Amino acid sequence: MTTTPRNPRHVTAITLPGLVDPHDLSADRQFSMNLARGMEVLRAFTAATPLLGNREIADRTGLPKPTVSRLTYTLVLLGYLSRDQALQKFRLGPGVLSLGHPLLASMHVRQLAKPVMEALARQTGCTVNLGLRDRGNVVYIDSVRADGGNQHLPDIGSSRPLLPAAIGRALIIACTPAERTALLNHLKLQDRALFDRFRPAWEADLKLFAAEGYCHSRGDWQKDIHAIAVPLKQPNGEPALAMNCTLAAYRNHNDKLVHEAVPLLKDAARQLEFAQGLR
Repeated sequence: MTTTPRNPRHVTAITLPGLVDPHDLSADRQFSMNLARGMEVLRAFTAATPLLGNREIADRTGLPKPTVSRLTYTLVLLGYLSRDQALQKFRLGPGVLSLGHPLLASMHVRQLAKPVMEALARQTGCTVNLGLRDRGNVVYIDSVRADGGNQHLPDIGSSRPLLPAAIGRALIIACTPAERTALLNHLKLQDRALFDRFRPAWEADLKLFAAEGYCHSRGDWQKDIHAIAVPLKQPNGEPALAMNCTLAAYRNHNDKLVHEAVPLLKDAARQLEFAQGLR
């Protein structure tokens, strides 16, 4: 996607949504810095840190504390934050959850994918997940576990970094060459240590995908979880998607994921693409 501000003196190309630094657009008269700062406040909250005070939010976002105070006050009044009076801290409010449901409900691909994912989970005993990219992360938009003995079932909306996860690397592969370059540069700048640590895994998967058509993680993100993943073709204008199969390492006997699950995952991807009229 390319965004061109109306002021011709300040033209900014945004190759992929979410990769822009708001401060780089300070001269763009069409860009709302206040809105961008409010969204950064909301993004400061994570599953690991669901409760934050103004000082903690300021430290996480780099925003001045008086600015954070105004933003949290506003977001509480609008229902996007809730205030814990006893601790004098904030947590995300119901308004944030309400924003997510229309997006999930409007994704027709989720309805098409559900029976395909359920069949794949039954055939393989794996947890099967559908994910898309958000900034430098992959976010799960659906998850199916058919085998009660498989304890790994991520929450919808849970995320993990792109490079350490097979499904994340599949999403990078789904990008055009120009988008891929922009995304990898963003990941390098975002966290150089993480990028350097998982760059070999990315380069190995790039070669593996070219040769075999899938990505593979042997506990890269979580040591006790192995995974395979493939990108999914999407209609023009739709965000890239990828599907994975995950299995506890102790259940991956004789490299079951590679020998048994890979052909079934590829077939599931073809079924889903056919259902969308892309084959």
